[in-house]
Amino acid sequence: MREKQFCPIAYRCGGCDYADLPYEEELYEKMYLAKRQLASFGPVAPIMGMKRPCRYRDKVQAVFGYDMKGNIISGLYKKGSHHLTAVKDCALEFEGAEKILSTIRKLMKSFNMKPYNEDTFEGDLRHVLLRKGHKSGEILCVLVFGNKYFKRKKEFVSDLVGKHPEITTVSYQVNGDETSMVLNESRIETLYGRGYIEDELCGLKFRISPASFYQINAVQTETLYDVAIKMARLTGRERVLDVYCGTGTIGLVASRKAKEVIGVELNKAAVKDAKINAERNNIDNAQFIEADCSVFMKEMAKRKEHFDVVFMDPPRSGSDERFLSSLIKLGPDTIVYVSCNPETQRRDLLYLEKFGPYRVYGSQPVDMFPRTEHVETVVLMSRVER
Repeated sequence: MREKQFCPIAYRCGGCDYADLPYEEELYEKMYLAKRQLASFGPVAPIMGMKRPCRYRDKVQAVFGYDMKGNIISGLYKKGSHHLTAVKDCALEFEGAEKILSTIRKLMKSFNMKPYNEDTFEGDLRHVLLRKGHKSGEILCVLVFGNKYFKRKKEFVSDLVGKHPEITTVSYQVNGDETSMVLNESRIETLYGRGYIEDELCGLKFRISPASFYQINAVQTETLYDVAIKMARLTGRERVLDVYCGTGTIGLVASRKAKEVIGVELNKAAVKDAKINAERNNIDNAQFIEADCSVFMKEMAKRKEHFDVVFMDPPRSGSDERFLSSLIKLGPDTIVYVSCNPETQRRDLLYLEKFGPYRVYGSQPVDMFPRTEHVETVVLMSRVER
């Protein structure tokens, strides 16, 4: 049985795939997806859902444009298109996000600020990125301009923060690239506050900068990390490698039960935050290195460096053969593979079982993104004798 839609624009914006499906049925669908990809390897545990599957997104990205009447709107591109759908008070976004975006729309009008037009390369504000510390309550606002010509940024920010004192820092970037990416590789400057926010996760404090990767669902992230750490079966004697480590979250959580942790990440800003996070939490058995993970593991293998456990959490596209072959050469005893795409995870697991001495011992799905089609899965692999 279907129930009344919880969002009136769900199918126009395309952000929710299960807008009118009871949550229990949504979990059943996701469990089926996980089993379809992973059951052939071994047992798949029942999916771990949320008690309250709404208002979980601590990161909000909004695109700015005009509606048919010429009014300034903000929202999302409709799925599979470049058509902007106005979104007001999304049921997945953190409480208070829409009030901030509404104020920005009003201020744009009073400052004679125009939404950036990607076709004519004219206008001012292109995107707004909001992040909220789930436990700290701190809010980061990033204003992304399409060009460098808006001169009244500081006045604009002063008025915005005056109306929303809950915003603790405001940054901005100019992104005129012909892409739908919110942020690009250019410098992000701070207009107000420290340029970052802090939050608490699994009992540790973490610094979150505009470009750093940080999970958007803090409640389920703690569940996910608890599963991953338990799968690793750490005793305090292990040497752990955390690849695709981002701001160091899972590696730092694991450091409390490991002898040594090394985190590797290519994103310079994320590595900087990871090092600060380790220092902030008085963790001295974890270090973070800016490097290509594949190259790093290959070098460690040449030096005959041994790691007991490797945590890997790649992007949706999964890992390439260069990475996987380097991982096999490194030869850890245990691999804990966290994925947001069971399909590419299955592909990678098949490679590791075919070309490496590894076998899957179990999988655990976690619903990190309720109301969407995405499901996170954690898989345990161990070395086996051939």
